[in-house]
Amino acid sequence: MIKKVALGTLAIATVGTFLFGRDAISYTQTGLSCVRDSVRTEVPLEFEIKRARQEVANLIPEVRKSLHLIATEEVEVASLQESIALKSDKLADQEEAILALSDDLKNGDTHYVYAGQNYSHREVQKDLADRFNRFKVAEQTLARERELLRTKEDALQMHRETLENMLAQKKNLEVELEQLEARMQTIDARKQLNSIVVDDSQLSRVETMISNIKKRLDVEDAVLSAEGDFQGLIPVEKEIEENEDDITTQIEEYFHTHPGVALN
Repeated sequence: MIKKVALGTLAIATVGTFLFGRDAISYTQTGLSCVRDSVRTEVPLEFEIKRARQEVANLIPEVRKSLHLIATEEVEVASLQESIALKSDKLADQEEAILALSDDLKNGDTHYVYAGQNYSHREVQKDLADRFNRFKVAEQTLARERELLRTKEDALQMHRETLENMLAQKKNLEVELEQLEARMQTIDARKQLNSIVVDDSQLSRVETMISNIKKRLDVEDAVLSAEGDFQGLIPVEKEIEENEDDITTQIEEYFHTHPGVALN
C-alpha cells in the first residue's frame, strides 16, 4: 500500500512538472504530505508504542551524561570551596600581621625584633608595604573565586533541577505509555468481540426443538391427567348394570306374589 502511494506520488510529480509548470512544486509538496500521512496511518499502533518506548529509553544516555556533568561540577565546587576557605584563613592571618606591624611602626622605634631576629624601621616598613600589596591582590583573587563559586553553585543547582525534571518527565512518559498500551488492548478486545458472528439459524433451530419438546411433554401430561380421572372411582355404573340384568326376575316374583292385581 505504501509503495503504491509513493509510486503514485512520484508519477504525479513527474507529470505535474510538464502540466503545471511552476505550480508543480506545490503539487509535489502536497503529494509528499499525503504520502507521509498515509505512511503514518499504515503503521500499526503496536509498532508506534514500541517506537515511543525506544525513544524514552534513548533518554538514558542523556541522563547519564547529566549525572556525569553534575558529579564533575560537585567535585569542582567542593575543591573551590576548600580553596576559598584556606585562602580566607591565610588572609585573616595576613590581616592580623599587617595590623600588628602597622601598630609597631606607629611607635617610631628604630629597631624591631620578630621571631628572635632584629629588623630596622625601614625593613619593617618595606615588609609591611609588600604584605599589604599582596594582601590586596589576594583579596581580589579571593573575591573573584567567590564569585566563580557562586556561578558554579548556581549552575550545579540548575543542572540538578534539569536532571530531576528529566527523570520526572521520563517517568510520566513511561506511565503514559502504559496507559496507552492498556487502552489499545481494551480496543483490541472490543474489536474481537465485535467480530464474533452468532449463527441465528442454529439458535432458531434449538429454540424450535425445545418448544417441540415442551409440547410433547404437555401432551403426555394431559393424557396422564385424563386417565387418572377414570381410575380409583366407586363402580356405581356396574351395580346399575347388574340391577338391570335382574329386572325380569323381579317382575316374575312380583306378579307371582300379587296375582290379579292388574285385573282389578
